[in-house]
Amino acid sequence: MKAQEMLDVIDGRTSLGIEFGSTRIKAVLIDSKFRQIASGSYDWENQLQDGIWTYSLEEVWKGLRMSYRKLAAEVFEEYGETLESVGSIGFSAMMHGYLAFDRNNELLVPFRTWRNAITREAEQQLTEAFQYNIPQRWSIAHLYQAILNQEEHVKDVAFFTTLAGYVHWQLTGEKVIGIGDASGMFPIDLETKSYNQKMMNIFSDLIKSHDVSLELNEILPEIRLAGEQAGTLTQEGAYLIDPTGHLKAGIPICPPEGDAGTGMVATNSVARRTGNVSVGTSAFAMIVLEKELDAVHPEIDMVTTPSGDLVGMVHTNNCSSDINAWMKIFGEFTEVLGLDISTEKLFSVLFKEALSGDADCGGLLSYGYYSGENIMGVDEGRPLFVRTPESNFNLANFMRVHLASAFGAMRIGLDILKQEEIQIDRLVGHGGIFKTPEVGQRILAAAMEAPITVMETASEGGAWGIALLASYMEHAKEETLEKFLQEQVFGSDQGVTLKPTEEDMAGYRTFIERYRAGIAIEKTATQNLM
Repeated sequence: MKAQEMLDVIDGRTSLGIEFGSTRIKAVLIDSKFRQIASGSYDWENQLQDGIWTYSLEEVWKGLRMSYRKLAAEVFEEYGETLESVGSIGFSAMMHGYLAFDRNNELLVPFRTWRNAITREAEQQLTEAFQYNIPQRWSIAHLYQAILNQEEHVKDVAFFTTLAGYVHWQLTGEKVIGIGDASGMFPIDLETKSYNQKMMNIFSDLIKSHDVSLELNEILPEIRLAGEQAGTLTQEGAYLIDPTGHLKAGIPICPPEGDAGTGMVATNSVARRTGNVSVGTSAFAMIVLEKELDAVHPEIDMVTTPSGDLVGMVHTNNCSSDINAWMKIFGEFTEVLGLDISTEKLFSVLFKEALSGDADCGGLLSYGYYSGENIMGVDEGRPLFVRTPESNFNLANFMRVHLASAFGAMRIGLDILKQEEIQIDRLVGHGGIFKTPEVGQRILAAAMEAPITVMETASEGGAWGIALLASYMEHAKEETLEKFLQEQVFGSDQGVTLKPTEEDMAGYRTFIERYRAGIAIEKTATQNLM
């Protein structure tokens, strides 16, 4: 197998995927059999500056270079080859947000990420005008809120895009975007696979009263579908990735996609009536729908797969950040005791402890809100842990409640989809929380009240997903993305499926009632804890 991998590296029969996640930039190289053969990563964190969650563009490029450098070093150490070319490349990143540029391609305001809950007025007005849910994190909501705020930079906007779209543009010169990522910028017309022109016209009428002249058709990136080539790596782009000069220009690059789309690909969840739950700093459930929903639900985003099929998305801004913070405290405790315990073992041991907790979490309650949570109507984050004197306060319940609450806001959104009688044949869990066998899977199954499948590739992540989309360019003329994934990539890998028990589901129902009722505590905290 290693000999074949080496030939793939030498002959360039590989694909490179790089994803800019919320806490890590990861680069993955896959061979002609779609197996990961090298990787590199770079940790980063968003910053709260002047009330705005952001990342600096300097950090974007530093992280890209560092993750690629580590990957290239691994290739050299493993195969004795200097990486000079690959068969194809793909870039993906956190969806939504706002990167606006003037006619000189200069950034007008710091990058506003999906995490910001600062566009409530725009969300409400656009949803009403379009009769289509426009969440706060969507790019068009950020643009319209800037108009409502009479921000000085609006008059100079010549182009705006997502993080993945920005990186792709700088490396190829092409102002394009994959349809899945585009569907988090502005609503999509499912028939034409382009932006909804009727809603564009409504937007034009809305901004006239604000004395603003912007043509969305001119300032939005062009849409591309999975399988289409979206440009090639320029010489300048090659140096941005690899300042050593080894990486060659001219490599074909697939459409840039959002992390939701790459999560669907990485879990083989692009077919109708399938779905996946991706968990990390944020969490979202993606269900590929057979039809439009009957009503507009503020809790449900309508986006698309990388091929342009309709998806119902329940997105929550918060998931694992508070769990990670508590794990850091436990880690510091072991260090004080003089114990040498790895982070991986710490997670595994404490997660497993959650399985011996009470099904309803013993009366404990937590909200891991590091930022606002739109589904719950919370504008700012105040991580909280609450209990009564009668609560069964022990380690098992403490761990279980934090895992249960990580899926709390998502459960509330999924309840709405159930009311629309949406059919789900298969739901796949995806993300680092599933590295410890059974634990996250069991609690998620109770929260979703549905069987959850976890594959061997569950922790591969979106970098692998965008690498697969890059590979798909060579196969798109012969087969659909659904068929390519099912037959060539995943084959017999159907994963391990766990069904929820009646006891776990009943316990989670009790917990979620407490979670709903206690949201007033969280809202009070945002008002009184500064």
